[in-house]
Amino acid sequence: MTSIQALVGFAAWTLVLVVLVFAWRGIELLRGRKADSWTRGAAIDSPGLVKRIEHAHLNCLENLPVFAVIVLSAAATGKLALTTPYASCVLYARLCQTVVHLIGVNHWLVMLRAGFWGAQLVLFFYMIYGLLGGHAA
Repeated sequence: MTSIQALVGFAAWTLVLVVLVFAWRGIELLRGRKADSWTRGAAIDSPGLVKRIEHAHLNCLENLPVFAVIVLSAAATGKLALTTPYASCVLYARLCQTVVHLIGVNHWLVMLRAGFWGAQLVLFFYMIYGLLGGHAA
């Protein structure tokens, strides 16, 4: 998998999560909930899984721009070879983080999820190091 493909995969996963939330809200509208029920800051009585999907989506939104800057900087400078070995690992760690998040939020699942996030951070810093002239890759 190329770095660009991993980046597109990350963006696609982010969209899948928001579509799931949107689908749930559509079902709720059909069941009679008012469309203005989801204003920012409103206390919404959502099922736990839906709340976890929303949070997983927000987690993706927090990291997608960082990943995009790294991959697109590599592309712009002709250094995609520095990110290609690691970009797919970022995507896989993100997918695993999300799946664990959707399973639940007990102590061990949160720790496992944090591990997958930590792996992404390490990979981000390693790729940045390589792009800034370090010896990564």
